[in-house]
Amino acid sequence: MARNGMPTDEMPREDAYRMIQDDLAIDVAPARNLGSFVTTHMEDEAEKLMANMLSKNIVNHESYPGTTNIQNRCVNMIAHLFNAPTQEGSVDAVGTSTVGSSEAIMLATLAMKKRWANKRRAAGKDHSKPNLVMSSAVQVCWKKAARYFDVEEKFVYCAKDRYTIDPSEAVGLVDENTIGICSIMGTTYTGEYEDTKAINDLLVKRDLDIPIHIDAASGGFVAPFVNPDLVWDFRLEKVVSINVSGHKYGLVYAGIGWVIWRGAEYLPKELILNMNYLGAEQLTFTLNFSRAASHVISQYYKLISLGQKGYRRVMLDLICMADYLGSNLEQMGCFVVLSKKHGQGLPLVAFRLDPAKGYVFDEFAIARELRRLGGWVVPAYTMAPHSDEVKILRVVVRQDFSHAGCDALIADLRLALLRLSMAGPGQG
Repeated sequence: MARNGMPTDEMPREDAYRMIQDDLAIDVAPARNLGSFVTTHMEDEAEKLMANMLSKNIVNHESYPGTTNIQNRCVNMIAHLFNAPTQEGSVDAVGTSTVGSSEAIMLATLAMKKRWANKRRAAGKDHSKPNLVMSSAVQVCWKKAARYFDVEEKFVYCAKDRYTIDPSEAVGLVDENTIGICSIMGTTYTGEYEDTKAINDLLVKRDLDIPIHIDAASGGFVAPFVNPDLVWDFRLEKVVSINVSGHKYGLVYAGIGWVIWRGAEYLPKELILNMNYLGAEQLTFTLNFSRAASHVISQYYKLISLGQKGYRRVMLDLICMADYLGSNLEQMGCFVVLSKKHGQGLPLVAFRLDPAKGYVFDEFAIARELRRLGGWVVPAYTMAPHSDEVKILRVVVRQDFSHAGCDALIADLRLALLRLSMAGPGQG
C-alpha cells in the first residue's frame, strides 16, 4: 500500500496495527537513546492514569474541576520548590502547565516584552526595538521565541574554556531596550549551571531594573534536591519567572512543562484572555489550547508518590551514575570530560577526545560506531558559536539507564575505539 495519501477503503484494525508496528521497527529503543533528556520510562500506575485521562481536555475547567484543582496543586508545589514568595490575598501561585518548556519560554518572553513595552509607553518612549540578553548556549526554543516575537537576540558568546554565560558581559550588554536576561540551569551542551546569583548581584549593584528569567528546563527538578543551598531561584530579587520541563527530570513522558512567575504583576493582563464557550467564564493565558490532561495528572502522581525525599534519592542515584561513567571515561586515557561532577551540574557526561593524542578519527566517528555496535544514540556535536571548533559527545543519564547498561556502554565504547584505531584514517 502506498504510504502517501489517505487510503480509499477501510482497513481491518489488526492490519492497520501491524502495518504501523512494521513502520516503527526502525526506531531506536528509547532506553538506548542517550542523547535525549526526555523521560522514557514510567511506572504502570502512571501509564494507567495517563490512559484514563486521554479523553479529558485540560482547558475545560467547568467540566473537569478535579483536573483543574490538580493542575493548580502542581503549580503551587513547583512554585514552593522554587521559593516563590507568597501571593498576598491568594493561596495560589502564578503559573500554568504548558506543552514542554518551549511554550513556557515563549510565554515568559511575551510577559517580559509586554511589561517592558508598557513601561516604555507610560514614559512616552519608543518601544519598537526590544532585545533579550542570553548565552549563545541557549536551547533553540529561545531563538524561536526571539524571532517569532520580534525581539533582538543579544548573545554572550562562549569561549574555548567557558561554555556558560559570563555574568559581567551579560550585564554589560543591557541597555534601555533590554526586556530581560536569560540564565540557564543546566545547559544542553555540557549540563552546567549558569551563575544567576552573580548576574542578579551585578544588576542590583548597578541599580538596573532588568528582570531575569531562569531556563530551568533540565535543572529545575535536579538542583533543589541535590544542591538545596545553591541560590538561583526566586530567592534572588531580579528573578521574575522560571520554566521547567516535567518531561525531563520531572520524570514524566513528553510533553509537559511549567512556567511560574514571581507574582501577578509580572504576568501582564494583556496576556490573560476570558472565554465562556466551555460552559462557564474562565481565564486562559497559554499559547496552546486543547490538549489531554494525562501529562498534568502524571506529573501530580510523580510529585505526590515521590515527594521531596523520593526526588532527592532519584537525582542522587543519577548523579552517582554520571560520576561513575565519567570516571571510567577518564580512566581510558583518551577522553577529556567537560561536564561537572558530584552534582555541580546535570546528571550527564559531556566528553571529547583528548586533542593532545592526535587521533585520526573524531567524535562523530565514535557516535556512528556506537550506533553500529549496540544501537546506542550518543550524539556528537560542535559547541555553541565562538567555541564551535570543539567537538563533543554527550550521554544523558536518565532513570532507565541502569548500572548494567552503563557497563555495556563502556564496553562498546572501548570496542569502538579499538575498531576505529585499527581501521585507520577516514574509515569511521
